[in-house]
Amino acid sequence: MAYEYLIYEAASGIATITLNRPKVMNALSLALLRELLQAATRAEDDPAIRALIVTGAGEKAFAAGADIAAFKEMGAAEALGFLEEVQAVMNRIERLKKPVLAAVNGYALGAGCELALSCDMIYAAETAKFGLPEVNLGIIPGAGGTQRLPRRVGGARAKELIYTGEMIDAQEAYRIGLVNRVFPAPELMAGTRNLAERIARKGAVAIESAKRVITEGADLDLKRALALEAKACALCFGTEDKTEGVSAFLEKREPRFKGK
Repeated sequence: MAYEYLIYEAASGIATITLNRPKVMNALSLALLRELLQAATRAEDDPAIRALIVTGAGEKAFAAGADIAAFKEMGAAEALGFLEEVQAVMNRIERLKKPVLAAVNGYALGAGCELALSCDMIYAAETAKFGLPEVNLGIIPGAGGTQRLPRRVGGARAKELIYTGEMIDAQEAYRIGLVNRVFPAPELMAGTRNLAERIARKGAVAIESAKRVITEGADLDLKRALALEAKACALCFGTEDKTEGVSAFLEKREPRFKGK
């Protein structure tokens, strides 16, 4: 399938989706987001794919936000429709059964930062910059930033970033828990891919179950979340992967998981 605004590559169980509008710093137009939704669904439906990486083309930006020019004539009703569609894409990325790793190679601002937040993990080049600068436009983050950022870094830090609209560098993002790891820029993709491949070698059923329980459990009280965990773990005991994993451990060999 051909895409106009992104590049889709698949190899060794990893799908890499590269946002490809480098002339406008990979700004997230609705057309690009619709293609991203198609590509993410394609990866999820492919049984050979075990993990996804999302990154940006070029060295300057992962995604430097939305197309601001489109906001000029946009009123409240139009904005609501626009934001609902954008949020639907972010929600779909977050709820994919397979793990999604963001490889942030430059600016991740506004909706670009919110896209990274919808991924399971964020890995950053040392040159990356993060920010939610919407207050500088007289608006607030509307693609998940006010909700996902506090859940990742805590309320007080999220409020400071959102209220000031300031950018932070990769090391500060790592310090506050926004970023999982920081790599030298030339090593970002190799480092992220290495981590994706390590995840891909694990039992796919277990990874899918863990992701679902972590995501859904975050919206539950502890008692119901623990019940969700116990049920999901018990279901894993009925899989071929569990039998193989236990056998491999007892036989002191590497497991050969089939995702069943």
